[in-house]
Parts: sequence; structure tokens; C-alpha cells
Amino acid sequence: MAAQSTALVINLDQLGKDDIEMVGGKNASLGEMISHLSDLGVSVPGGFATTSNAFNRFLNETGLLDKINSELKTLDVNDVKKLAETGKKIRTWIIEQELPSDLEQEVRQSFETMSGGDDIAVAVRSSATAEDLPDASFAGQQETFLNIRGIDNVLIAIKEVFASLYNDRAISYRVHKGFEHEGVALSAAVQRMVRSETGAAGVMFTLDTESGFDQVVFITSSYGLGEMVVQGAVNPDEFYISKQLLANGKPSVIRRNLGSKHKKMIYGDEGSTTKSVKTVDVEKQDRMQFSLSTEELTSLAKQAMTIEKHYGQAMDIEWAKDGDTNEIFIVQARPETVKSRQDSNVMERYIINTTDAKILCEGRSIGQRIGAGKVRIVSNLNEMDKVQDGDVLVSDMTDPDWEPVMKRASAIITNRGGRTCHAAIIARELGVPAIVGCGNATELLVDGQDVTVSCAEGDTGFIYESQIDFEIQTNSVESMPDLAFKIMMNVGNPDRAFSFTQMPNEGIGLARLEFIINRMIGVHPKALLNMNSLPREISQAIQERIAGYASPVDFYVDKLVEGISTLAVAFMDQPVIVRMSDFKSNEYANLLGGKLYEPSEENPMLGFRGASRYVSDNFRDCFELECKALKRVRDEMGLTNVEIMIPFVRTVDEAAQVIELLEKNGLKRGENGLRIIMMCELPTNALLAEEFLEHFDGFSIGSNDLTQLTLGLDRDSGIVSHLFDERDPAVKKLLSMAIDACRKAGKYVGICGQGPSDHPDLAFWLMEQGISSVSLNPDSVLDTWFFLAGEEAK
Repeated sequence: MAAQSTALVINLDQLGKDDIEMVGGKNASLGEMISHLSDLGVSVPGGFATTSNAFNRFLNETGLLDKINSELKTLDVNDVKKLAETGKKIRTWIIEQELPSDLEQEVRQSFETMSGGDDIAVAVRSSATAEDLPDASFAGQQETFLNIRGIDNVLIAIKEVFASLYNDRAISYRVHKGFEHEGVALSAAVQRMVRSETGAAGVMFTLDTESGFDQVVFITSSYGLGEMVVQGAVNPDEFYISKQLLANGKPSVIRRNLGSKHKKMIYGDEGSTTKSVKTVDVEKQDRMQFSLSTEELTSLAKQAMTIEKHYGQAMDIEWAKDGDTNEIFIVQARPETVKSRQDSNVMERYIINTTDAKILCEGRSIGQRIGAGKVRIVSNLNEMDKVQDGDVLVSDMTDPDWEPVMKRASAIITNRGGRTCHAAIIARELGVPAIVGCGNATELLVDGQDVTVSCAEGDTGFIYESQIDFEIQTNSVESMPDLAFKIMMNVGNPDRAFSFTQMPNEGIGLARLEFIINRMIGVHPKALLNMNSLPREISQAIQERIAGYASPVDFYVDKLVEGISTLAVAFMDQPVIVRMSDFKSNEYANLLGGKLYEPSEENPMLGFRGASRYVSDNFRDCFELECKALKRVRDEMGLTNVEIMIPFVRTVDEAAQVIELLEKNGLKRGENGLRIIMMCELPTNALLAEEFLEHFDGFSIGSNDLTQLTLGLDRDSGIVSHLFDERDPAVKKLLSMAIDACRKAGKYVGICGQGPSDHPDLAFWLMEQGISSVSLNPDSVLDTWFFLAGEEAK
């Protein structure tokens, strides 16, 4: 910790986390990491900082403080035009004013010592004394200048940093948060540049920014200097790393999303604040590759976890990779101030009441809320007054300068940007749903058009035509009553896994592999196995989709691993029952390349599906890819909470064949704790339950198909759909037979069909029958839980 509060300039390595009043949150944090974490593998570039004392003396001795306070005293920050005029006037005063001579001299001496007389490039960063607080992040409000060269340019950059305390966004934010303007001072850090212009840079959080799930490190990355990611000017790559797997020395990268990365910021022709950087296009070959390797992601995540452990809280960290040396550095670290402070005992769910609305465009969702209103397309700050309360703000990109108007919007949509940019952070803090990285939203949407913006459906956010009804459910999960059986969840979408962990649960009773295939892969496995023989147009479409992966088959297996491991990490201490693919032939045909390989069936529901498909000669190689993914998740990553479920097993002989095939592919029942469950969904499964159970560790009842096949009806047929009811006596008799057989054999029995989600009374009847677990759709968990507790109490 620094000793002198009267110092004007101080080296970063003399600072600590308690020096916020002297050098602001960011610079105090840099000093803390240099002093305490360097020996633990956290690399931070060195440098020096001006102090709050230097800033206050600059404003007082030059008479600027009184002039500034006079301007701000009567300012209405909701008047966007007046705010812009006032901010510009104040910034001009500061930039045109000379620094006090002793401050300038100390900066010159410190820079000379730091550079050793060499022509080095530095970053000049801002750090305010009222930032990164529990109730206010002040994210991105002051300026950073990169690749500044020469002491004269450094001095100019310091004044530019000082002036940025009076950016429009900063003035407005302080007013809205109740901070006095004169109570905030600024420090400028002069830090040796990391040459990420030839490498990569980005932002990482030690939790998932959308759900608050704190068992992962979330990393964004793009080529070049990091400001492109921070500003939201580029759609970066995104990665999730499991903290527990990393700590256990296991493969820990559980998700990869390839960003477009069209542009990158590199060094400019001069080292001045106006020409120190420039933006150039990224070569297509580089765009189609991930910007970080697995080893680099691991290194970054380890540094993030070290920083989080030292500070004892979730962190928001900026990093940079030197492309010349391949070294990775931390350039800023601050507490995360939104998700980590939300009440995890209160569940707030936004549910959109439609299944057939027209999707106008989509992008990356920020937050998990829904907003609706009229589109207002804004191209620059001068058009801010177009946005009225409740409108949907649409732009190419936003930055924190737009904060005064962002709070008016019911939702925000941008062409560019990632989930860790400053505007995304502000949107989360304001509680405004935002969809970023849409690509061409400003072209697809029309000014004045009614839209609904949904961030409540996973990582992908959707903009729907017209204003659609939606509801908000709020439940407290502090004191959930005990039940006689376990309530699990049906989760097919890995995008929602982290948020679903906030609900009371006993794990995942049904994870549909076909959902992962459809959503994350989208290509028929046969097409990936036979890329060389595909028609050119299909081959080209697949090549674009598999960008970033080593081969077509690696893409398929790796994506399955990512989806399964995401679910397994989210529910690390609970069983995750993964059902092998159960597409029907018409559904497989809808995948890219699928029509080349799938038969045309009159009734696909009764055709080529489930176990029959796995053991067939013409699909076995596809099934073996699924086995390869499951084996990697369980054996290499150590996620042994993953269990396997086999759907639609018609005969006992077919059951034996599937078990034998699984064993040949390294998935032997009982080995490494592996349980293999059978989907009980045909009347024959219940009638011959004892025989089937000789090959499996239990049943998971699929009530949908069991009801259809018992009653001989198609529930999708409007003519007979009124007869579909899982509570029919015939269906209940088969359910009882299956449950009794499992209990007699001492094996697991659960139900994962739609019935208990739709009919809580059926769930109660199953509880009376002694079923081990009921797996519900997430949106029905709380209501069903409380209903069952009430019935049980009666």
C-alpha cells in the first residue's frame, strides 16, 4: 500500500487494493496483482500512475473546478443535446489547459525510468476513485489510449484521460447513481503495451455473465488490440472453462463459439492520441479459426481463478496476448458488479407466449428478459432524442456514451458486439434486455415497426415481429418443502443449463442428444463421414459450419462433447441422464445433407428410430460417433455423473445388441460407475419389464410415446388428439407394471415424459406408486413441487 497521499505520481508496484482513493479501483488493482500475484503466475505489465491528488490539484490550481461545477449545477442530464454540449465544453477546457509544472516533471521522470530511453509503446488508462463499487460499475466510462509513443504524446493522453471524467455518459451516470461530481477524481496509468496487435485480446469473467453461474470462467477473444472487444465493435470468439475440471487437471474447455472477428485494431502510423491505432480487415482464413488454443485458454482461466481467489469475489478481467512472444498478460481486473450480487433465492423467469411468431433476426442475448416496443434506428449520438421511453433502440453498435438513452429503451439491438463489451455490461446493470452481434439488424428492421425482443430462450436472442404477450414469473426457492421422491429436469438446451441450476433439483432426468445435434451441429452425421462424396453446394455449406474444427468428424464429436459436458458441469453433483439420439427419419432428413441418407417413411414415429437405428449396418458408424463423445466426457473429462439412456427398444434381443455395441465402443455397463437406463415407452417394455431389466440399470418412462402406442393414436392429429391423456387407465396400468418391476429388481425408475409437467395430479399418483424420480420441464418445476407438497400434506 502506498504511503503518501500527497504524491503526484507513483509506480504501480507500490500500490495495493486499499489505494482506491489515491489511484482509483483499476490502478489499485493493477498494483495489487503485481505485488501479490506475480509469483502465482499472474502476469501484469508494469508502469506508473498519476494520483487523485495530482488530478485535484490540476483542477483547483487552474480554476477549472469552479468553472466545471458552475456548468454542471444547472444541467438536466435527461436533455441529451444539452448534456452533449456541456460535456464537450468541459473536456475542451481540460485538454487546452497546461498541467502543473511539478506534475509534468514527475511524469517525465517516471516515463524516462520506465522506458530506459527506448522508444516504447504504452497504454494510458483511466481509473476513477468511484468505480467498480458494489452498486455501480462505471464500466467503460473513461478513455483508454493505446500505442502512445513519446513523452509529449503521453502528457497529452493523460489530459485526455482527465477530460474523460466528463464524458456525457460519465456525467449522466453519476447523477443517476447519486454521486457528487466533485467527489470523484481520476488517475491515469501509464502501462507498458502488450503487443496484442499481432496476437489476440479480450475480456473474461469468473462466472457466466447471463445466469451468474459461478463454476465457469467465461472468455471472449478476438485478434488485435482488446478495445475492439471492449467497445463491442467486433463479434468475438467465446469460450467456457470449467473451474472444477481445471482444478482436477482434466480437459476443461466445455464450450466454444466461433465469432466473426471481421476487424482488428492494430498500431497506427503515429504514437499520438489521434493516430495511435487503426482498424483493418481480418483475413478470411484467420476469421475461420479460433483466436486462442486450448493451452492458451487453460492458461487464461488459471490466472482468472488465481485472481478470483485472491480477491474473494467474482471478477471482470481484461487480458492481452503478445503475438510476438505468445505471453499472456492481465491488463485490468475489477469486481463483477451485476450477477454476483443478485439474490439467488429469487427466481425470475420471462416466458414468451407464442410458438409461431415470425423471427426477424437473431444474435447473442444479454440478460434473460423480454422487451417489446417500436423500433428506433439510431446511427449516432445526434439522433438520441428519437428514442422515447419504451422504444427498442437499434444501432450498428452502442458504447457507454449512449447510457443516458439506453435507460429509456425497453430493449437494445446491435449489429456488432459481444457479451462482454461495455454496452452489454451497462445493459445488464440497467436490467434492459439486449441482443448484440445480429449482423444486419439495422437493415432487416424498419423504424417504427413493432417488435418483441426475447433474451429468455438461451444464448441466442430472437427479435420477433409485432409485440407479443409475455409473462414474468417470480418465485422464492428459499424454503422448498421435502418430497417423497426426486424432482429432476428435462433439459435439452445447453444454453439454458447454467440458469436452470438455480432451481431446486436432483439433476437432469432427460438430456436429449438430438437437441444438441440440431442446435449446435445442424449437419447429418453421414454427411460429415462422407464429405468427399457430397454435392458441391452441400459440401461448401458444411465447410462453413465446421470452421475452427480439425475435421468434419472432429466437429461432430467435439460439438457433442461441448453440449454434454456443459450440462454435466452445470449439474456437477447430480446425475445427468443423456438420451442417445432419437431423431426420426423425417427429422434427420431436415439436417444439412440429411435427404441424401434418410428413407421416406409413411409413419416415421413407428419407423427407423432408436435402438433399431443404432444396430443397423447403415447407421452404426454414426452411433459410434455418439459413443466416442460420451466416452470422452466420462473418461477423459472425468464427468462420471453422465449416464446413458437408450430410446425406443422394441425387443429384448435389440436391447442385448445395443448393450454389446456400447461395450465395444468403450461404454461398458458398470465400468467407471456407468449406469445405462432404458427408455420405457412401448407397451412391450412394460409387459416384458423383467426381461428388459436384465440388460439395463433401470427405466425412464416416456409417457408421450407410451400413451400414443397404448391408445393407438397420433396426438398430432387434430381429429383424435382429444383422446390423448397419460392418465388413461390402460396407460396407468402399464406405468404400474414398469414401476413395480424396477422396485422388485432394486433398480432406478423415473419418468421423463410430458405427463407430470402437464398434470400435477399424475405426478402425485406416480409418487404414490413409489417412483424414484419425476423429471419435469423447467418451467413447471416450482408449481408442480408446491402442488405435490400440498397434496402430500393432505
